[in-house]
Amino acid sequence: MHIAALLLALTTQTADTIRLEVGSPHVDGRIYAPHAARVRAWIGEGDKKQLRTEWTNVLTIGDSAGKSVHRWVTRGSQLAANGDTVRWELKQTYDARTLAPYGIVRSASNGNAYNYRIDGKRVTGTKRANKDAPVETVDFTVDRLGFVASASDLVPLAVGFKPGRVMLAPLWGPNMPTAEQRVFIVLGKADVDVEGTKINAWKVRPIEVSPSALRHMCASLLRGRSAASCSRRSTKKSTTGRLNTER
Repeated sequence: MHIAALLLALTTQTADTIRLEVGSPHVDGRIYAPHAARVRAWIGEGDKKQLRTEWTNVLTIGDSAGKSVHRWVTRGSQLAANGDTVRWELKQTYDARTLAPYGIVRSASNGNAYNYRIDGKRVTGTKRANKDAPVETVDFTVDRLGFVASASDLVPLAVGFKPGRVMLAPLWGPNMPTAEQRVFIVLGKADVDVEGTKINAWKVRPIEVSPSALRHMCASLLRGRSAASCSRRSTKKSTTGRLNTER
């Protein structure tokens, strides 16, 4: 039912469908106050339950060249496939209102690192694949800037929750030549168990939709084909497991 509502929203202008770009007046990140939070993800059940990854997010608000900015510092660890523990630190700077990215710096215990400065659509800096790899200079222009994919969960709340609301937003990551389209559907509120504590929270479903799939869905609907049939071929749920993987 939610997919059908999404497809109809994509082909019609409704008050609950919001199309976003970086800089959109619909986005106001000032809803986020300075805070610290911990995120833990587990695998397995019962006695076999094991901590897969853990990280902490710390948000401070500052000033950069007269602009109010959000500075996120994330430190975490993750269990690699070979059993090793990889530790990493991620520093990100966004415009406090628009959530436009200004800088992304990451380092990890396995030697992976990058330091990117984002000025509009231009990305400059350095990167290194691992501890044995050379440091490479980065300087490229993206076709379409997006909100940072690893912090995409910031976007829906910065727009505002309303049951049934559909948001279309571009998402971008440091190794992407251009942004990719993501759709967020606000399903409503639901009880969530967070390590034994029940919390009533907003539930948002992210869906990846490629431009070609979007055109195909719209054409299918206009031909009178069922939305459910169209959605099976043209949409897929996010494979990240959650909206935010690192921040």
